[in-house]
Amino acid sequence: MIHLIDLHFQGQLEAIAAFLVETSAGPILIETGPHSTLPRLEQGIQAAGFELTDIKHVFLTHIHLDHAGVAWKFAEHGATIYVHPRGYPHMHDPSKLLKSAKMIYQEQMDTLWGTLKPIAAEQLVSVDHEDSFTIGDTTLKAWHTPGHAVHHIAWQVGPELFTGDVAGVKIGSGPVVPPCPPPDINVEDWQASLNIIRQIAPSRLWLTHSQGITDVNNHLDALEKRLVQWADWLKPKALAEDVDTGTLMSEFEKFVMDEFARMELAPAIMRRYAVANPAGMSAIGLKRYWVKRQQRELGSR
Repeated sequence: MIHLIDLHFQGQLEAIAAFLVETSAGPILIETGPHSTLPRLEQGIQAAGFELTDIKHVFLTHIHLDHAGVAWKFAEHGATIYVHPRGYPHMHDPSKLLKSAKMIYQEQMDTLWGTLKPIAAEQLVSVDHEDSFTIGDTTLKAWHTPGHAVHHIAWQVGPELFTGDVAGVKIGSGPVVPPCPPPDINVEDWQASLNIIRQIAPSRLWLTHSQGITDVNNHLDALEKRLVQWADWLKPKALAEDVDTGTLMSEFEKFVMDEFARMELAPAIMRRYAVANPAGMSAIGLKRYWVKRQQRELGSR
């Protein structure tokens, strides 16, 4: 049985979820959410009939704070944490990750995310592409799926796939949108990862932001279309010599909000999108993508 635990991030429904999966060897957790939502996570675990200390295996899609920010708490209670090889060192020593986050979020850091603590090396498992792990009667298979992050894994459990951010964000009746924060956005890698998911052909996608999707192919097609649309809209602005980051963020936020308004999304749904996937952060991430791509192309000449 799969339990979706809504973490009520910043008081909003569907912004961030974690997933408790019951196995014959006890419950496992896929995603943890941030440290700031630990009380809500613990309530959700208890509502499923378990305690936080019953979780002995935690599977992370990637190490961004909204997905992995409280993994250390489970490690303190003896859990094993499964993570991409490129995320492994940052779970073992989160100082660089914390420093980078504090530079972005500054005085909001504690309110939004809380903190990180190191996880002992012996409690971390570095997960390669297509590795499988069996817990009781349940097998999880790891699919490396970069594009949103170089250290991204989608976890397959039977016919279902827990997609982290690679399958996008979908709130309520709203559209699927691509979360594109810095520093690792790569559109071509993301498209390749979507093709991997198409080849897996799961019966359901579990989005961390934040619902189950059964119309898989149409969902992936809509995500890829919007990812390319967003990237193309930003390209000329991102590569302009006089680009101002603040202005770029504001213009892109308006672009996204205007699209939502044309869809006649309810204000409450629009607020949830703003919390789950701030458009300004996607502007920064896609700007960095285009600048890095231009540098590679110039360097190859």
